[in-house]
Amino acid sequence: MSNVQPLPHETSTTSTDATAFDLRPLLVANLACTMAMMAFVALIGPIARILGLATWQAGMAVTVSGVIWMLLARPWGRASDRLGRRRILLLGTGGFTLAFLALSLFIDLALHALPSALLAFAGLLLGRGLIGVFYAAIPVGGYALIADNIELQHRARAMASLGAANACALVLGPAIAALLARQSLSLPFYAMALLPLFGFLFLRARLPRQELHLQQPPKSVSLADRRLRRPLLVAFVAMLCVAMAQITVGFFALDRLGMAPAMAAQTAGIALTLVGVALIVSQLLVRKLEWPPLRMIRIGALVAAVGFAASIVAAHAWVLWLGFFISAAGMGWIFPSFAALASNSVDAAEQGATAGSIGAAQGLGVVVGPLAGTLVYAVEPRLPYLLAALLLLLVAAWPEARRQS
Repeated sequence: MSNVQPLPHETSTTSTDATAFDLRPLLVANLACTMAMMAFVALIGPIARILGLATWQAGMAVTVSGVIWMLLARPWGRASDRLGRRRILLLGTGGFTLAFLALSLFIDLALHALPSALLAFAGLLLGRGLIGVFYAAIPVGGYALIADNIELQHRARAMASLGAANACALVLGPAIAALLARQSLSLPFYAMALLPLFGFLFLRARLPRQELHLQQPPKSVSLADRRLRRPLLVAFVAMLCVAMAQITVGFFALDRLGMAPAMAAQTAGIALTLVGVALIVSQLLVRKLEWPPLRMIRIGALVAAVGFAASIVAAHAWVLWLGFFISAAGMGWIFPSFAALASNSVDAAEQGATAGSIGAAQGLGVVVGPLAGTLVYAVEPRLPYLLAALLLLLVAAWPEARRQS
C-alpha cells in the first residue's frame, strides 16, 4: 500500500486500502444501464421512420436525457448525502428498470398500432425523460461511493474502472441491439430491460450497507466553489467535445469524404465503435499508471487534441477512424481524472454534492454539444474538430495555481 499521507481535509471515514472495497456491484450496474441507454440510441432512427417522426423529434427524444441529467445530478448528489449512497443507487437502478420496461411496452404497442406522430413523439419523450431521471442517480452515487471508500491517490483508478464499464456498454449495447433487431424492433428493448433488473438485484445483494459518510452531517457545495472550478470546466469541455464529434461524424463522411449515405453511415458506425474500444483500452491503462489526476488530464487533453487535429485533415475513412481512436484514447484519461480531481478537492461531507456538480457539468456538455456542433458544422465541416482541439489545448495549458492532488 502507498505511504502517501492523506490530505488535511481527508477524514478517518475513508478506507485506507483501494482493494478493500468491491467495485463489481457498481461496474455491473453501470454496464447494464448504459447498455440499455445506448440500445435506444442505436434503434431510434428506424423506429422514428416507422412512426413518422421528423429527424429533430428523434434527436429530441435522445437529448432529453442529457437535459434531465444536467438538472437532477446535483439533487441526486445531495440526496445521497442525506439518505445514503446505497439507497440512492438502488432507487436509481430500480426506477431505471421500471421506466425502461414502460418505454419498451410503449414502443412495442406503437409499432403495432402506429399512433399519430404527435402521440408517438410525446410517448418517446416522456419515456426517455423518465429513464433519464433515474439514470442521473447512478454515476453520481457511484462517484460518491468511491470517494467514501477509496483513498484519494487510488480514486482515478477506481473511476477509470467505471469508465471502462461504460465504454464496454457503448460498444456492446448498439451491437446487441442491432443483432436482436433482425427479429423485431421490439425484441431488443425487452431483452435490454433485463439488464438493469440484474444490475439492481446485484447491487442489492452485494453492495455493503455501511455508509461511511453518514458519520458526519453533509455539506452543500456551490457551483462557483473555487476548488471545483477546474474539474467542472474540464468535465464540461470533455463532454462538449465528445458530443460535437458524435453528432457530426456522419455528416462529415457525407460532405468531406464524399460518401453515399449507406457508406457514410457505416463509416460513422466504425468510427464510434473505435471510440468505445479506445476508451476501454485507455481507461484500463489509467488503472495501471495511477498518475495524479491533473497530470492525466493534461496528457489526455494533448492526446485528444492530436486526434481531433487528424480528423480535421481526414480525406479518407481510415484517417478519420484513426483520428477518432486517438481522440477517444485521450478522453479516456480525462474522464476518470476530472471526477477524481473534484473528489480530492473537497472533504468527506461534501462528496455527494460534489459528484452531483460534476454530473451537472457533464450533462450541460451533452446538451450544448450537439447544438454547438451542428451550428459550427454549418459554417465549415471541419470547425467542430478544430474547436474541440483548441478547447483541449487550453485545458492542457491551464496553469496550476497551487499544488493539487
